[in-house]
Amino acid sequence: MARCSGSLAIFLCVLLMLTSCQALGSNIDDGYGHEDGSFQSNSLIKLNNEDDVLTLKSSDRPTTESSTVSVSNFGAKGDGKTDDTQAFKKAWKKACSTNGVTTFLIPKGKTYLLKSTRFRGPCKSLRSFQILGTLSASTKRSDYSNDKNHWLILEDINNLSIDGGSAGIVDGNGKIWWQNSCKIDKSKPCTKAPTALTLYNLENLNVKNLRVRDAQQIQISIEKCNNVNVKNVKITAPGDSPNTDGIHIVATKNIQISNSDIGTGDDCISIEDGSQNVQIKDLTCGPGHGISIGSLGDDNAKAYVSGVNVDGATLSETDNGVRIKTYQGGSGTAKNIKFQNIRMENVKNPIIIDQNYCDKDKCEQQESAVQVNNVVYRNIKGTSATDVAIMFNCSEKYPCQGIVLENVNIKGGKASCENVNVKDKGSVSPKCP
Repeated sequence: MARCSGSLAIFLCVLLMLTSCQALGSNIDDGYGHEDGSFQSNSLIKLNNEDDVLTLKSSDRPTTESSTVSVSNFGAKGDGKTDDTQAFKKAWKKACSTNGVTTFLIPKGKTYLLKSTRFRGPCKSLRSFQILGTLSASTKRSDYSNDKNHWLILEDINNLSIDGGSAGIVDGNGKIWWQNSCKIDKSKPCTKAPTALTLYNLENLNVKNLRVRDAQQIQISIEKCNNVNVKNVKITAPGDSPNTDGIHIVATKNIQISNSDIGTGDDCISIEDGSQNVQIKDLTCGPGHGISIGSLGDDNAKAYVSGVNVDGATLSETDNGVRIKTYQGGSGTAKNIKFQNIRMENVKNPIIIDQNYCDKDKCEQQESAVQVNNVVYRNIKGTSATDVAIMFNCSEKYPCQGIVLENVNIKGGKASCENVNVKDKGSVSPKCP
């Protein structure tokens, strides 16, 4: 470039340089790939006024990326001996407060010893609770002094999936509690024992591939939940373990339980007050006390259950088959219930409605009862282990209404029917007198 000298020459040189820069800039690709020149970078450009230098600052916009929070990264040993409770609480705090789709991970191949632990929401974006290892309950009863009713609780979380993978286990180590139960040793006082896994106030919940065993008392309790899907769950405990209901449902709406195997010391599935639209499919039950609606109306309470449908089940060597039990003195309704496509194998009380249920030392006849109506038993076959295969023990003042037996064939026992309106369809044996 020629050297500029003199005022006029300098002015002309500056003008020439500016014109060249504008022409050059028009041919430079701005890097955005948009004809309108709109800015879509993931970074913000900031001018540093002190030295007139352009610097880049990371965007503060929330990420949509997924992340996994493992308890191992927060000090959990997983050796089955070290108390990992605090490590789990720290990991939970992180997982619950993280933006983006988050997984709370309990790694495979280890056993984590835990005291009573509460996993509380609401959480920002937690979507998965993966139990791939074993959770083992502390056997020290003093570790439950702050909460004698619960071991593990998940509460106030929406859109959550609880997945046991191929090896996940929840082990309540309940033997120490069973030994001290008044139902096992009548010299012992009747005291509370923890539920192994409580799912409370959850909406849009999926539970799958979970293994729960030897709960201190109830194995899984689903309470005050809505839109629940439980699939491929296996629950085990000795047949003489007290109060170890498999799945306990309370005040829960729109729940489906399918492809599950439950053998325990109490009801395989128990359905209590406030539950609506309960769908049970492809269930294997035994040992245990069968599938129970109730007990309802204890201590003169009002109770309401409706829309229960059991479709496809095999019950083997259980104390009861399909049962509805209500206390005298209660009120409310148990209605719109259907038991169908069920096989009974050596079951003591295959079909039973008991409106006079009482578990107290002294029971007196009372005026009120929970009304039972619109109950259908369809395609139920098998054998009774007692001489009564069908028992309807209904209230004199509030008799059972709308009871239908359709294609029922239970061998080995008779029917005992009191204060009940029964309609037979197809082949029915035994029949109410």
